Amino acid sequence: MDPGMGNTAIGVIGGSGLYAMEGLTETREQQIQTPFGAPSGPVVTGCLDGVPVAFLARHGQGHRLIPSEVPYRANVYALKALGVRYLLSVSAVGSLREDVEPLDLVLPDQFIDLTKRRESTFFGQGAVAHVSMAEPVCAALSDVLAQAFADCALKVRLRRGGAYVCIEGPAFSSLAESNWYRSMGATVIGMTGMPEAKLAREAEIAYATLALVTDFDCWHPREAHVSADLALANLAKNAANAQRIIRALVKRLHRAPPPSAAHSALSTALVTRPEQMSAETRARLQVLIGRQTT
Repeated sequence: MDPGMGNTAIGVIGGSGLYAMEGLTETREQQIQTPFGAPSGPVVTGCLDGVPVAFLARHGQGHRLIPSEVPYRANVYALKALGVRYLLSVSAVGSLREDVEPLDLVLPDQFIDLTKRRESTFFGQGAVAHVSMAEPVCAALSDVLAQAFADCALKVRLRRGGAYVCIEGPAFSSLAESNWYRSMGATVIGMTGMPEAKLAREAEIAYATLALVTDFDCWHPREAHVSADLALANLAKNAANAQRIIRALVKRLHRAPPPSAAHSALSTALVTRPEQMSAETRARLQVLIGRQTT
């Protein structure tokens, strides 16, 4: 695959309830093969109000993939190959706080990774890198996302900041687990934020999450325990809001793309210099480390 094949700077990964992007024109489905396998499905490229955008449904067409089966590396690699520099992840979450209610929107700025079965790095097998995850979300992109929310004047609440606990799934939490996550001080719980955020950082892509709150998990003494039916019903209510925010975000990013520390993440993280890697390893990582070889 040609590392220069793309020039689409803005990407969106849609989670449960967000399987397509409204308003895209000149659409094209791209079947992209990567050194890490095939993505969840075709990457749909097109224009949103004249701005090139790439969209990928995280769980595949028809929502076929459980969180553990999502090919996170292939997804991020494919978007990087298309030229994506700003990536918005949209995902359903449960609330771990009384003051964060179903249908609220959250922009987490931290992650707690409790996943167990997922490949979480592009590196290894002849190449070593240690990216910083102290600030896993791009603050500049989150700022633009908050401004886009304000542009839309929606009748829902937005909470900025907070930690997203990512569990393996696909089962929801036990009551003991839910209370444990609350004791960590976390704000929301989901199943897909990791390793997506780590991989985006390794790919030098600015990353932010728009979390759609669907339920109170199972800790709340008075509210119904989370179920797939409950979560999907609330997602349907919030999907239109998410679409409007995405559209406003794309306009703002096109008008004034912010500088991001993520765009140079490998400058201080890559331990194995490209010239020390085998030709096979360099070829596998070229889309990611190409800037380091110039």
